[in-house]
Amino acid sequence: MEFKLPERSQNSHKGTFGRVLNIAGSRYMPGAAYLSSIAALKIGAGYCFLASEESVIQAVAAQTQNVVFVPLKNIKKQLQTADVLSIGCGLSISHQAQNTFKTAIKYSKNLPTITDADGLNILAKNKNYVPNNLIITPHPAEAARLLNTTTENILSDREKSAKQLTEKYHCVTVLKSHNTIVCSKDFEIYINQTGNSALAKAGSGDVLTGIIAGLLAQKMTPFDAAKLGVYIHGLCGEIASEKKTEYSVMAADLIDAIPEVIIRNNL
Repeated sequence: MEFKLPERSQNSHKGTFGRVLNIAGSRYMPGAAYLSSIAALKIGAGYCFLASEESVIQAVAAQTQNVVFVPLKNIKKQLQTADVLSIGCGLSISHQAQNTFKTAIKYSKNLPTITDADGLNILAKNKNYVPNNLIITPHPAEAARLLNTTTENILSDREKSAKQLTEKYHCVTVLKSHNTIVCSKDFEIYINQTGNSALAKAGSGDVLTGIIAGLLAQKMTPFDAAKLGVYIHGLCGEIASEKKTEYSVMAADLIDAIPEVIIRNNL
């Protein structure tokens, strides 16, 4: 299977490459907001707007000048100009986070939406808040919560579990594990072959969410963005491991590897 990034013309400008609204982070997990935002930009999104609480915005602002910051009270307005909604990375499951999730989904209309981590935990308890163009990216334990079953059942037949998630939530499913499975709304299955144990590190899923969000912002279909996203994410783990070993790769190293993945694989 041949993968290619969206084409860019010489006449394109940064606005062409899409706007991601990333609702992420919480007091104790600001890193998730940083990783998911920067990954979206690194893969080619034109803008990433991070909506979060003030402490998270301050923490991320101290690390980068590339992200635009949005107070949580302004997300309704921001959704009017966003091309993609990314929600859930490090969000927490507090009462405020749940209200933020519900508000974002209510006003997102038909925006392509990707949700991960705490967004999945909130979704598992609020099935009425499922957007139309959704990608979910659960690991097996999160998938078990979404299907109200056990992790063992998820792992016993991962393809079947991915299809069950797709059917229940009317979404594209990215079931993360060794050889991540991507299931389209039509139940087409893609099994990813890239990656290594370096990806089993805190923050790796936030990077994947950002990569997929950035691809969606460049007008890829949800299924194609999910497939290419997990493929690139896996290659990032492989390339980062060449210099740092599978033991020592950190999530930020995956982001740093994105340009080399693009160059080496002629994406």
